[in-house]
Amino acid sequence: MTPEADDIDRIMAVMDCAFDPEFGEAWTRRQVEDALILGQCHYLLAGPDGEPLAAEAPVGTAAGFALSRSNPDEEELLLFGVVPQSRRRGIGDRLLSRFASEARERGANRLLLEMRRGNAAESLYRRHGFVPMGVRSNYYRTLSGPRLDAITFVRILGD
Repeated sequence: MTPEADDIDRIMAVMDCAFDPEFGEAWTRRQVEDALILGQCHYLLAGPDGEPLAAEAPVGTAAGFALSRSNPDEEELLLFGVVPQSRRRGIGDRLLSRFASEARERGANRLLLEMRRGNAAESLYRRHGFVPMGVRSNYYRTLSGPRLDAITFVRILGD
C-alpha cells in the first residue's frame, strides 16, 4: 500500500505522542515509509470518533493508527497506537475490529502481534480474542537498562 505523504505525517504524529520513549518501540519515518512501499504492509487511521479518518482531515486530527503486514493466511499487527488524550473512548476497539475485518478480506485466517510484557494494551488485545502463544525472554531493552519479555499473541479468525 503506497501511502500519501499526509498519511505518513498522521501516523508519525500519533506515534510521537502515543509511544513512550522509555521502551524504544516507535519507528522512524523512514522505517514506516519503507514498510509501506513493500506492498504487503497496510495501515489504518482513526479520527477522534474512532471512525476512518477522512483524507482531507488536517494532519493533527488523527487519534490512532494500525500498521500491519500480510503473509499467506495470516496478518501481523506491527504497530498500533492511540494518542493518550483519546484513550478509553473505544478508538482502539474500533481500530482492532477494522484491522481484523480488513485482514480477513485479504485472506488472513489468523492474526499475530507481539508486545512487551506490561503493555497496557494487553487487555484490549485479549478482549479482541488474542491469546498468548509464546514469550521471547528479555527481548526488549528499555532506555534505563532493564530488559523486558516480548509476548507473541495469536487470534484465529472464524468464518
